Order: sequence, then C-alpha cells, then structure tokens
Amino acid sequence: MDQHLEFPTSFHGQDTLKLSGCVLTIGAFDGVHRGHQELIGTAVCHARRLGLPSVVYTFDPPPKVLLAGAQPLTEIGDKLARMSALAPDHIVVAPFDTAYRARTAEDFIREIGAFNPHMIWVGEDFRFGSCKRGNSEMLAHYFDTRILPAVRCEAGEIVSSSRIRALKAAGRSTEAASLEGWPGIRFDRCPSANFPLTNGAYHV
Repeated sequence: MDQHLEFPTSFHGQDTLKLSGCVLTIGAFDGVHRGHQELIGTAVCHARRLGLPSVVYTFDPPPKVLLAGAQPLTEIGDKLARMSALAPDHIVVAPFDTAYRARTAEDFIREIGAFNPHMIWVGEDFRFGSCKRGNSEMLAHYFDTRILPAVRCEAGEIVSSSRIRALKAAGRSTEAASLEGWPGIRFDRCPSANFPLTNGAYHV
C-alpha cells in the first residue's frame, strides 16, 4: 500500500492493522460523497470524544465494480485523499476480488475483531459476506453498532454513489457535484460528551 500521501492518516492493507480499541466505520465509500462524509465524520468525532483511534475500512475496487460492472466514481488515490481529508487515524483497504467476495460473514466478523472496535458506524444499507448474508443486526451481536440514516439532498433524494453515477451519465454534472460535496467540505458538529445519536442515528 502506497503510504506517500501527505496526510496524517496511516494506510494499511487487509489484515495488517491490530489495535487495542477504536471507533470503526465500514463502507465502499465510492466517491466519498456527502453521505459518506457524514458517516466518516461522525465516527471520527466519536473516536475523539472517547480518546480512541478512528478507523475507516473500505474496499478496492468498490464491490459494485465487480458485482455489477459499475464504473467507480474515484480511483483509489483520489478516494484515499478524500477520506484522509476527514482526518481518520487509520484507513484499511481490503482488495475486493473473487476470493474476498467468497468470504463468509463470519470471516468478516473475525477480521474486524482484530481492531477491537469499541463502536462501529455503518449506513442503513450495509451488508457484508458472501451473498450479502451479513447485516447490521448480525454485526450488533458482536459489537456496539450504530446506524446513520441516509443523507438526503435539498430535493429530498437520498445521496448515493448510484445516483451520482446516473447523474453524470445523463450529463448533469452540476447536480452530481452538489451531491459529492467536493471541494469545500467542512465538519463543525461533533457529538456531545454523552454521545447522543444525532440526525436520526440509532443503535441496532
């Protein structure tokens, strides 16, 4: 893994990071759009309040590239740069290939257990493991799992990588850029000391 980006974040390949505790967030984060920014930013804020390192676990390429032939919104270098701008302490990149796709949900649980997560943040549609058998409810059997509801744009539509991809394909680049939220990202809201679940976030 290239570690020459000029950010304080540390980059890791799969199965190389061991921690005694952390706040973890997991996702494809294709494009690192406004919804992803909110999810990563929330995890980073909670980690700081708890005095723990924050970890972003992601995939290269995004699963939809292999599973549905989708075109990624960002190449891995840009993706890492965007995630690093949100100031997590660590980013772990797992290679999403046919072997990884065949891994069971239990395999994934064992892998992220090496991070000893105090808390895990995921989106509403999070799935993992072969045939997408794992979900947030399964994750909650093992870890303190928090769900951040989908972020919506001003028109009420859910901000998603698929929506951004469709807008770009239709030549609606300005609308796509507004959902991506780059440049000009800012996070000025962190959870308070007693960790209320803001913006509709909830425990599983």
